[in-house]
Amino acid sequence: MWIYTIRRFNLFIVTLLILTLIGFNILRLDDSSAWSQTSFFSGWFNYLGQLTSGNLGVNEYGVNMLDEILRVFPATIELCFFAFFIALIIGTPVGTIAGMRQGKPMDTFISSIALLGYAMPLFWIALILLMFFSLQLGITPVSGRYSLLYEFDTKTGFAFIDVLASNSPYRAEMLENIIQHLILPTLVLSIAPMTEVIRLMRSSVSTVITQNYIKVAHTKGLSKFQIMIKHIIRNALPPIIPKLGIQLSGLFTAAILTESIFNWPGIGRWLLDAIINQDFVAVQAGVITVASFILFANVLSDLLGAAVNPLVRKEFYALK
Repeated sequence: MWIYTIRRFNLFIVTLLILTLIGFNILRLDDSSAWSQTSFFSGWFNYLGQLTSGNLGVNEYGVNMLDEILRVFPATIELCFFAFFIALIIGTPVGTIAGMRQGKPMDTFISSIALLGYAMPLFWIALILLMFFSLQLGITPVSGRYSLLYEFDTKTGFAFIDVLASNSPYRAEMLENIIQHLILPTLVLSIAPMTEVIRLMRSSVSTVITQNYIKVAHTKGLSKFQIMIKHIIRNALPPIIPKLGIQLSGLFTAAILTESIFNWPGIGRWLLDAIINQDFVAVQAGVITVASFILFANVLSDLLGAAVNPLVRKEFYALK
């Protein structure tokens, strides 16, 4: 386990260094910047020193990028967290049912729906849901993160935490308003990872149910529910945990489009505006932040998968 952890940490450091090269070259795209006037390696080393001190740069308008990231990034994390949570709580049981009913009509139906959800364009789903639930039925808000009628101190940047920590007498109404604004963008953003969780869980469960210990569990007289909880899900989840971290990269990519459609004040919409305005300092700050977070999440999921998977805990597994 220690060797595996060290190898993953070393890979994390190397990937971060490659990422800094990308960020540094983004800054050099601006011919008027000081970075484009310096030699490559000396400028890169200065850029590394700047990053290690927590300085993401200041754009031509005098805006500190670290302050901007701290302002917009929590909104994206909050949106992605709830979307990923929905993908897991729906995708895991649905994928388990599909795996246990492999080759039967239920499996065909679930697989078809999952494939359809994965194939449909995200912006098309977002617009259809927006037109139906917001414009026609008026159930959900059209855009934004919360209503401007409610004011509270944004100490952490996470709306749920800030509202719960506030002393406002309208705290319950503010929470309800935040949830209403979360419903549509969260559902839209959760579709792609949900279909992937269903696919991964179906494949893993279909492999587990063929093992001898499942047959032994049947001969012991255990019910199907007990076998599913104690044996199938318990052994099907560990192999797919490291793969779940990969879904975060797609989640953050989809968040850029989702935030633009629903006018969500997150880093995706902020980064898209920076690209349109050719603000290279903001672009590199957003790329460094998002990519570093995804790398960290991937390493964390790998280590978590190694902690719950007996095969990965063996040192010889890490040396392969």
